[in-house]
Amino acid sequence: MSIPPDATVVETAALRRQRLRWLGGLGVAARRQQRLAALCICLSGALLIGQAAAIAWLIQAVLVDHRPLAEATPVLLGLLGLLAVRAALGTATQAAAGDVADAARLALRERVYRRLLGRGPLWLRQQRTGEMGELMLAHADAIESYYTGYQPVRIEVVVVPLLIALAVAWADWVVALILVFTAPLVPFFMMLVGWGAEAAGRAQLGELARMSGHFADRIKGLGLLRLYGRGEAELAGVEAAAEGVRERTMKVLRIAFLSSTVLEFFASVSVAMVALYLGLSYLGLMSLHAQVPTLGIGVFCLLLAPEFYAPLRRLAAHYHDRANALAAAAEVERLLGELPEDVTADAPAATARTPELLEANAPPVVVRDLSLRPLGAQHDVVQHLSFHIEAGQRVALVGPSGSGKSTLLEALAGWLPPQSGSIVLRPGLEIGYAGQRPYLFHGSIADNLRLADPGATDAHLRAVAEAAQVMRFAAALPQGLDTVIGERGFGLSGGEARRIGLARLLLRDPQLLLLDEPTAFLDPETEADLLRTLAAFARGRSVVIATHSEAAMRWADTRLTLTAGGARHASELPA
Repeated sequence: MSIPPDATVVETAALRRQRLRWLGGLGVAARRQQRLAALCICLSGALLIGQAAAIAWLIQAVLVDHRPLAEATPVLLGLLGLLAVRAALGTATQAAAGDVADAARLALRERVYRRLLGRGPLWLRQQRTGEMGELMLAHADAIESYYTGYQPVRIEVVVVPLLIALAVAWADWVVALILVFTAPLVPFFMMLVGWGAEAAGRAQLGELARMSGHFADRIKGLGLLRLYGRGEAELAGVEAAAEGVRERTMKVLRIAFLSSTVLEFFASVSVAMVALYLGLSYLGLMSLHAQVPTLGIGVFCLLLAPEFYAPLRRLAAHYHDRANALAAAAEVERLLGELPEDVTADAPAATARTPELLEANAPPVVVRDLSLRPLGAQHDVVQHLSFHIEAGQRVALVGPSGSGKSTLLEALAGWLPPQSGSIVLRPGLEIGYAGQRPYLFHGSIADNLRLADPGATDAHLRAVAEAAQVMRFAAALPQGLDTVIGERGFGLSGGEARRIGLARLLLRDPQLLLLDEPTAFLDPETEADLLRTLAAFARGRSVVIATHSEAAMRWADTRLTLTAGGARHASELPA
């Protein structure tokens, strides 16, 4: 099928409209503040006409009509009142727009966070954490100026110039025509420059995200880089990435300054045309009226002429904020694959239901003709697998490396969708998963355990630590469970980190335990104690344990053997 020549333009325009709608939806929670900001900025523009009229009247009355000062005093006091009110309205506008920007940033971060949670840990493993972090930092901050600058001015540019044009037309229709016919020059050039600004802003944000990802990855692997003598080479790579960000940022600034200069030039020329017309009229060289305009009318028009273009100039200045916000939306779409929507807004509330008798007595897990493929793999590692797990049953998942044991556990945990077949879970079944590489945050061991239950008592915490054999090594630490460990369990061995992950799982108290090599790296005595305490804890619960340990296989009452080709031994499945 042939693609029309303008298909790319249409697609780009459609994507831009879609991203603008998405950006507008981020501020829905602060809709009242948005209306308040729009009302304040429009009122301030309307009062500007009264301010110009008061100044023009005072000049006409004092310099031309020579009226006594007593007559001008009320107008002067009114002018001071208008200035005070406009200052208050400006402050209210900025405050309301700031509230909208805060709500939009929070909405963006919540949506991105929910989408990352929805993607799951398997997808996150394939991403660069530095780039994902920028989604909630620099990309969220990029939309702040969109709401504090561009959005209020967009309302102002629709209302205020129209009011000024009507007021000037009432005073002098020629000046009004000059304003109306020269006004389109500003948005025309603003549109031309805006396309380049959006592309440059997107490139700058992308470069910033790549530098953050590069720097974060190198920080995590700093020890390995030093070990292999790659420190200087990687330092040069970080320098090159920073130089790329600098060049992209300077390009954005160059476009911003150039566009501001061009737009200020056209606005100044337009104001000069108004001044030239009025000057020629006063000199008698141009007569388009029955009588020459008074000095007050001329001052009124000259005061309002720059203010007519001021919203357009501000819109042009803040148009780069719109371009940066669109660039941030494009980067969010690129990294997440789509723009995250607020799925909780219209989602129906979940209603709890009592399981039917058949469901309540059904096996917790039923697997039918299951085929699994790890993310990024070219073929299935588990094929046509069927089995079920009874309540209180211990299943040892055995097989050589690469046979799909961890993949099957990830599918049972709900992280990996099946290629074919199904996994049926009993309604309300609580599942806990302890992987080979549990993630441990910087903080104390107790803090890492309390992720499963923030309200757990010290006694309960110590009980699960005893069951998972954490106290075997924690008792020798300077502060016991309150000892601070590094990110990703720095300072602990692989077996110690796995035991903390297992204790965290036990603290959650699930009905189905999925354990991936929990006894690896343990000496026989510690392994035996761990299996004994785990048997006591798991009484009445179902356990699936992937293992190469003979002791763990004997601990289980059922074996499910996988082979590298995706087959399994049916004779070892429960009847």
